[in-house]
Amino acid sequence: MMGSDICYAGEQLSKAAPQVLLALPFLFALCLYLAAVAVSNRYRRKWPYFRTACWVAGISLVLSSVTGPLAARAHVDFTAHMAGHLLLGMAAPLLLVMAAPVTLILRTLPTGAARTLARLLKSKPIRFLSDPAVAALLNVGGLWVLYTTELYRAMHESLFLHLFIHFHVFLAGYLFTAVILYIDPIPHQKSFLYRALVLILALAGHGILSKYIYAHPPAGVAEAQAKMGGVFMYYGGDAIDMILVFLLCLYWYRSARPRKPLRESVSKTV
Repeated sequence: MMGSDICYAGEQLSKAAPQVLLALPFLFALCLYLAAVAVSNRYRRKWPYFRTACWVAGISLVLSSVTGPLAARAHVDFTAHMAGHLLLGMAAPLLLVMAAPVTLILRTLPTGAARTLARLLKSKPIRFLSDPAVAALLNVGGLWVLYTTELYRAMHESLFLHLFIHFHVFLAGYLFTAVILYIDPIPHQKSFLYRALVLILALAGHGILSKYIYAHPPAGVAEAQAKMGGVFMYYGGDAIDMILVFLLCLYWYRSARPRKPLRESVSKTV
């Protein structure tokens, strides 16, 4: 009896290990961000409540996708897996990018450390990764590799692959969103037209993949679940993408609208 209890406890621990390992970095990021907000509010300018709310909401979406009932269900239900993908790789990154974490870090770090971080942002590797085309390839291309090869089946049999793929989905989604919107300062910024074209191609690649999944189930996925997951990916992804498109167009409009001459604005205020 005791042996069976030990085996059961070991099995539960093995199931909980991936969730714990995935959750810890994001919990640390939440605490670090809130600490930086406290430093900024006390010694520098007040940090906008909207940014903090976006960070908390984004981390909450990440945790809901990698821990709890949804994460447990994703091992046996492809639709649940796809819901987790939309939260982890699309919705959460959008909220976290809107929280402007790099701006907050640069504001709160000591001068020397802030300059070091600024030099890092100007480095050649960051220049390469911050190209929207590269970010789109890592994001959408990674999903094509995941769902059109044996990798999806393998990730459920290997803890390392399980962790690696989840972190990749999140980081690739965050990087892509960040270099499309430019909420945080990025030294190597591309034009709005270039980013818009890359975004359109990325949305097309994501949509085509969802249709491919509908017609060609990933390895180890039943046809009925693949159809439901493909539909969920298509319409759920479009809903999040529309927000991204709206924000890009909004920032493009703000940057392109004519500014009133200084004399005219002064005379109106007088």
